[in-house]
Amino acid sequence: MLLYPYLQLESVTGMDEIKSYIERLLDSGCSRMILSKAGPGAEYKKITVEEKPAYYQIEKLTEKQAFHENLQREELAEKLNGWLSQSYRQLNGFGGGYESVLLISKKGRVTFKQKRSALALKKDGEHNRKKRYLLGEGEIIEPLVDMGIFTKEGKIVPSMYDKFRQINRFIEMIEDYVKTLSEKKLNIIDFGCGKSYLTFILYYYLTEKKNFEIRMVGLDLKADVIEKCNQAALKYGYHGLHFQQGDIHGYQAPFDVDMVVSLHACDTATDFALYNAICWNAKMIFSVPCCQHELNGQMESEDLSLLTRYGIIQERFAALLTDSIRANLLEYCGYKTQVLEFVDLSHTPKNLLIRGIKKKSFDREYREKILSETLRSMEEFHVRPMLYELLEKEDG
Repeated sequence: MLLYPYLQLESVTGMDEIKSYIERLLDSGCSRMILSKAGPGAEYKKITVEEKPAYYQIEKLTEKQAFHENLQREELAEKLNGWLSQSYRQLNGFGGGYESVLLISKKGRVTFKQKRSALALKKDGEHNRKKRYLLGEGEIIEPLVDMGIFTKEGKIVPSMYDKFRQINRFIEMIEDYVKTLSEKKLNIIDFGCGKSYLTFILYYYLTEKKNFEIRMVGLDLKADVIEKCNQAALKYGYHGLHFQQGDIHGYQAPFDVDMVVSLHACDTATDFALYNAICWNAKMIFSVPCCQHELNGQMESEDLSLLTRYGIIQERFAALLTDSIRANLLEYCGYKTQVLEFVDLSHTPKNLLIRGIKKKSFDREYREKILSETLRSMEEFHVRPMLYELLEKEDG
């Protein structure tokens, strides 16, 4: 029984808000969801979602059968958005002390309700529900202590909880791939490592939590930063982690590269990082681009001039076009590619993370389609991105 009045009641027109409500539900501790009111074309009568320690379990019910699959958070959010946009008109969520309802009318009007629930509060209290992070409170993780996120006793500093969650989200994005590997050795290059907070955390997680043998190089242009990072690596006892001063363009790796990480390499530096990863045939790529200025200075379009008429619109669209082309070129080069939202440690607006994993085989028809799609977009806006130029030169 619901004993509390509504805390929120929101109603909007349009489907764009569905995604933000889904993210709100997941952030608020919603651990069980039920999708119902299936439309005529829905494949399943009802879908339920249960949060597990390391994933979300999905149960899809037909009249006679039940189908199951396990998803990570970003995959779940994408699935929920698709189901609610196309096939289902109601989602009920439970957890975090709330009961939530997301409703979609036949005319597409979206309504979100959320109530405090005495039953949910009691259940959460009885089971002491707590988000299980890949990096957990109580562990003595020296880089997190030095960053001021953990106390010396391994407790989360309350004001740093958001950063703690962001670090775990980054590790979860890596975990999705490394958990499938049977070989327990990885060679990693981190381009534009800067002060290397996430570099140290990634090294710790892979060696201490996943028992990988790691050889890892962080590359940056600033000599003083490199010196401090090497001192920190010695302090932590991270013997497989070394830092070098150098430029991404033309960098020669000291080993066969399995993973390339590039977080906030500025403008075309991201293109050189992706190009190196492709040339090295790296199995995994994790790139967060920033300062995508290159195409902004080139863009013009006769048929879609409204996207280039207003400065701020052109700037934002240029950044999205840049990363869309990068993702497509990775697909063309044989990578299964996703573009995900990523929040960095400085609480800046959400960036995009390009995540690619090398496929075992090539689909010639798909590659031709991807390349044609990319070339048409380049032609429409009269742009020649750096990554395309590098790959074209390589093909000769």
